[in-house]
Amino acid sequence: MPYVIAAPCIDVMDKSCVEECPVDCIYEGDRKLYINPKECIDCGACEPVCPVEAISQDRRVADEHAEFVEDNHRFFAELLPGRDTPLGVPGGSRKTGRIGVDTPMVAGR
Repeated sequence: MPYVIAAPCIDVMDKSCVEECPVDCIYEGDRKLYINPKECIDCGACEPVCPVEAISQDRRVADEHAEFVEDNHRFFAELLPGRDTPLGVPGGSRKTGRIGVDTPMVAGR
């Protein structure tokens, strides 16, 4: 998982990163954005434009945000509330539009 979006994005969702992403791999939950680890090409274009510094490489996530590495993976691999199937690899967030739900970890914060 090359890049991860952590806690500073919750209830902010500036979306500058979405506009910068050349492969459309950043998806919108209800309160936070998520990077699809199987679609991300590890280019880093999203990181410098994030005004709240919520984005970093999975290997460089601050200790206080370490849980977001696995949580980001869960957003795509596990069944989200109100959905019939896991999101998986849909081929870009423009195809899915706003997902509108978060992982239980983010929803509970």
